[in-house]
Order: sequence, then structure tokens, then C-alpha cells
Amino acid sequence: MSAQLCDLSISDQKRAIEAGVVPTELLAQQTRAAIERREPELKAWVQLSSDLAFQSQKVDDISAALPLRGISLGVKDLIDVVGLPTRAGSPVTSSAPAAADAACVARLRALGTVVQGKTVTTEFGYFFPGPTRNPHSAGHSPGGSSSGSAAAVGARTIPLALGTQTAGSLTRPASYCGAAGMVLAHGSTSMAGIVGLSPSLDTLGLLTRTIEDLRLVYRAFTGHRSSAARPAGVDTVFLWHGSELDAVDTSMGFVLQQIPELIKNLGIECRPLEWDDRIHRLTSDHLTVMAYEAAHARAGELHDHGLGLSSALRQLLNDGSRISADAHRAALVRRDQLGEQLAALLGPGSVVIGPAALGPAPMGLAATGSPILSRPWQLLGLPVVVVPGARTAQGLPLGIQIIGLPGKEPQMLDLAAELEKLLRAMQPAPQGSPL
Repeated sequence: MSAQLCDLSISDQKRAIEAGVVPTELLAQQTRAAIERREPELKAWVQLSSDLAFQSQKVDDISAALPLRGISLGVKDLIDVVGLPTRAGSPVTSSAPAAADAACVARLRALGTVVQGKTVTTEFGYFFPGPTRNPHSAGHSPGGSSSGSAAAVGARTIPLALGTQTAGSLTRPASYCGAAGMVLAHGSTSMAGIVGLSPSLDTLGLLTRTIEDLRLVYRAFTGHRSSAARPAGVDTVFLWHGSELDAVDTSMGFVLQQIPELIKNLGIECRPLEWDDRIHRLTSDHLTVMAYEAAHARAGELHDHGLGLSSALRQLLNDGSRISADAHRAALVRRDQLGEQLAALLGPGSVVIGPAALGPAPMGLAATGSPILSRPWQLLGLPVVVVPGARTAQGLPLGIQIIGLPGKEPQMLDLAAELEKLLRAMQPAPQGSPL
């Protein structure tokens, strides 16, 4: 059993350590071996930790119950890990090691995790890609900017990784790489120790192999506990096709066509989301907010290292510098108004379900795919769960996103767990041209 332990679920790995089936350090070393076997092809890691024995001993020294005891963790290279540099996917950043863990890393260490190292990110969390390849087809994009984290999880080399999202930086790579993902509600957790791009948009995210693992990690990370008084689950799904924003691939369209029947099988009502004009407005305002805030957040890099930045990032920062404070403020006011309208529409028992990306991972590594299907929900700061399981006939993953209101995360995860089972049982989706 121990030889294959690192491939088991998070709960099974934890139970094996607690039962003495395998020592913490041996599990960490098995995970490291799995990482190193795939890394020459996958290129998901910036730097691996050299202190697995020390970390494992610190976990073993804690006698109290730890919900993630011995579980290996990958950390996106926008997030500080003590003793390792935070390069943010850019040569202009310092190679000096971080003096302390980011708040989220410290929290996960306190829960029992062992940090395996730093995963690849795009440049400052924007578009310029790193070297990472898709774990299901090396010639296809892993997405961005949480590419290394999603690819490592999707390749099953690690059970848990941290990512971030400003536009579609977690939902898209989760969808492309076949990982379960969760974007936490904006402002729900500390972002201390994380290199940001846009304070109104930057959000922490979690990546695991399955929704069941994701649910376990979310409960541990947030301290949420199930109770008999738990509110009722989801009773209505608003189905969103995303096609008003851009052309959706026929494979994703095929999956969306199955959703009403799948949802009906779960005893949940399914209605169309008729919000096209508002979604267009939110998408446009997201671009305004991101560019304006990025221009201020990364002004130092542009001034000191202009030519050391990619042309895409320089363009974003220059465009943002031309946006007025009034335009930025107006976009945030509209965000708040539309957020209130969506809350009224959804009420206590409804969520939105739609595509997490336009289709499967695109061919080529020079770009990371479009984040457009995440922009409206990211501006609103909503929690999102990416459900894996669907695939094209060529074996490329297709992710579905569940979008809900803050405070409804447990119900979203419960629905996601049921939906994942149904998606995995579905026939492969035919892949073709955009609809």
C-alpha cells in the first residue's frame, strides 16, 4: 500500500500516517519522487524545497490532531515561502529568499502540510507564459497564471496546491489540466505575503485532484465544521452558456447541453441565466479595474525595469495609467450595484453553472488561453468551484464552474461533488470548431 500512497486521496494519506502505515517523511519523499519523474516533461516547478526531513519532523512533533497531517503542498510562485525566493515568473524580481511564509502558507503548515516547493506562474500573474506543459498533452497549454500548480495536481504528482486569481488565473488552468479548483470569495482570507496585480480582484485559490479532496481542504483551511443545523442545499441552478462573451468550443457546448438533465437527476431545478447585458458590463468593467490597479501596483517595476517586462505586461500597465480615477471608481460602483442584483436573483438556494473555459486547452505554449469567462464573476468577488470530470474524445479535460454567493461555499462543494460523479460517467465530448 505504501508504495502507491502518494496517489491516494488526501483523507487516505492522512489516515495512513495517523495509523503508522507510513512515516510523514517517507510520504513526502514518495511525493517528491513522483514530482521528479514527471518534471522533465511537465516543467511545473520553479524550485523544490530542500528541507523535507525538517518539515516532516516538525509535523511529527505536533501531537494534536492535524486535519492535513503530512499532506504535500505546492505553492504558486507569487506566494511567499520562507527560505525560497518569490520570483513571480519574472527575471526582474529579487532572488533573495522570503523571510516569512505568506499567511495562507503559514495556515496550511499549521494544519500539517509539507511544502514541496514553488510552482511556475506567468509573469506577475498576467499573460506571459512560463515553461509548464499540459499534463494530458504536452503540446497544449496548461493555462495561466496558476499553470504550475494546476499541472502538478492534474498530473497527480501532488495532492494539493495553492494558486491565485485576478482574471481567470485558477479556473482556466484547473479546467485545462483536469483539476478540482476553488477561488475563494474576495476578502475572505488574508493575502499577506502574496505578490498582487489588482487589490480589488486578487484572490486566493486551492487546487486538488477531486472535489472530495477540495471539500476536505476547504473545511480545514477555513475552520468550517458541518452541523445538523446546516442550511438547505442548492434548489435552483441558473445555467450560463458563456457564448455571449466569446465562441464556445463544440466540446464544451456538448457538456453544457447535458447539464439540465444531470441537474434534474439531482432533484434540482435548472433555468437559463438571462443576464447577458449585465455580464457584458461586468466583463468590460473588470478590464478597467484590473488595468488601472495593475498600473499602480506594478509602477515600480515598469519604471525600474521597463524593458525587462514582457510587451503584454507593459501594454497593460501603460493602458492602465491612462484610465482616470473617476472611471475606476465608476466601475466599482457598478460592480456593487450589479452584485446586489445578482444576490437578489440567486437568493438563499441558487447558484450559476457555466463553462470554466471556452473549451479544452488550446494547442501551443506561446499563450495561455482566454480568461473571459471568469472576468464578470471575479469582478464581483464571488466564490467559484471548478468541477473536473468531463473530457473530449481526444482525452483533454473540460471544467465546469459553479458560481455562488459568499457564505454558500459548503453547498457549492456538496453540489460539485455530486456533479463530478456525473461528469466522470459521461461519454466523451466531440471536439470541433467553436459554436
